[in-house]
Amino acid sequence: MTSAPTERNPAQRRPGRPPAARPVVQPTDHDEVATTASEVAGGPAGRRTVDGPGWWTPLRVVVAVALGMYALGLLQKLPCLDGAWFSGQTSQYVHACYSDIPHLYNGRGFASGLTPYLDRIPDRISGGMEYLEYPVLTGVFMLIAAKLTVGGNSLQQDEQLYWVVNAGMLMLCAAVLIVCVVRTHRNRPWDGMLVALAPGLALTATINWDLLAVAMTAAGMLLWARSRPLAAGVLIGLATAAKLYPVLLLGPLLLLCWRAGRWGAFGRAAGGAAASWAVVNVPVMLLSWQGWAKFYTFSQERPVDFGSLWLIIQQRSGRTFDDANVYATLLMILGCAGVAVLALCAPRRPRFAQLAFLVVALFVLTNKVYSPQYVLWLIPLAALARPRWRDFLIWQSCEALYFLGIWMYLAYTGSDKHHGLPEDGYQLVIAAHLLGTVYFCAMVVRDALRPEHDPVRRDDGSDDPGGGVLDRAPDVFSLGTLARKPALQRSGLPIRRTVVRWGATLRE
Repeated sequence: MTSAPTERNPAQRRPGRPPAARPVVQPTDHDEVATTASEVAGGPAGRRTVDGPGWWTPLRVVVAVALGMYALGLLQKLPCLDGAWFSGQTSQYVHACYSDIPHLYNGRGFASGLTPYLDRIPDRISGGMEYLEYPVLTGVFMLIAAKLTVGGNSLQQDEQLYWVVNAGMLMLCAAVLIVCVVRTHRNRPWDGMLVALAPGLALTATINWDLLAVAMTAAGMLLWARSRPLAAGVLIGLATAAKLYPVLLLGPLLLLCWRAGRWGAFGRAAGGAAASWAVVNVPVMLLSWQGWAKFYTFSQERPVDFGSLWLIIQQRSGRTFDDANVYATLLMILGCAGVAVLALCAPRRPRFAQLAFLVVALFVLTNKVYSPQYVLWLIPLAALARPRWRDFLIWQSCEALYFLGIWMYLAYTGSDKHHGLPEDGYQLVIAAHLLGTVYFCAMVVRDALRPEHDPVRRDDGSDDPGGGVLDRAPDVFSLGTLARKPALQRSGLPIRRTVVRWGATLRE
């Protein structure tokens, strides 16, 4: 009988190459919450667990669960589809089923056949919004859905059909998102279940069009994990053409590639992002600068709004916070500086997903508005950054509380009867959202500073399965190394070289 081939020393593999096949990490082997919850489905994973070549692979199981949760989210919107969107301002808030989609079908000129960005929207239907205030790819998505909205006998039926069409298109985006998250970490497909079962995904998927950018961002991260930086950059650029936040991922890539000396990979990613963004945006810029620029001017001029730290300060102080843009920008810059220090000083190079989550969460925490669907930006990043059910559920509980709180607050302020959540109560749910996000950030920072706590690195001894060319790449620059070396030289002690073995750190 022939013996099984032994795996090469992980330290001898070429950086960026996929590791030899590892066993699939079972959450029930490492996560107490997953182990306890598994009793509903027969107990912890055993020899009959879905991992093999059968039809029910982990990917198909997670996608099926995600689509089931998506369907439950659609059912939650049924009271509005049946008429709450059209039968009084507060009815849609009382049922917590509000969506921008049906209201903007007429409000942004799609019902009148107007072309986004090129045609000015009459004030009588837009309420003063001259052009569509969304990035170009989102506008194209909205326009395609409008072209598919046929068969209504009235404006109300058209708006209902428009939401249904968008819900179907966004469901495809949700499926792409799940597939990308499951495949990003090759031997951790079950981490995608965090995304599939996230309450935030089911509750907010059809409020707006954010899932389009979220799916493309996840696809870009998958391509980066497969060591295809140019293609990854193209997807990140396209995602930025649909929503602004994906461009933030280039910051973590810059820092990590700097530390690993992978400048070529970063250059291809950044170049691909710039090129794809330009291909989408430049034609619209040339045809209608005012229409194209509306998203950026609206974002700049928009006052302090729902869900932000600045709204709490404004309501508690009783004055308008006119300088919110300045303070938000300063806090964002300081936060990014902190992320840079973490990336360059951590004892082991942080994983890409960890820094990506931190920088997007920082943007969410400092922004002057937090719409409920913004949680979609963070859900896949959180699942990849720290795949632990306890912390994920703590954070998602805070987000679910905020989801209910904002609609109850709008119901309270939109009616003379004041049935709902008053201002003080709304401030508490904003604080819960902020604290929940800060808590998850703290867990990710701890994992970066103490890699033995990182579930991804601890459970299977890997380095950065989503890092692509960064995975197992040696450091060529580290502020931590620069700080330690002079101290050792001054002490007269011999300098020992650190050799990394993924899963352990040894001294030579």
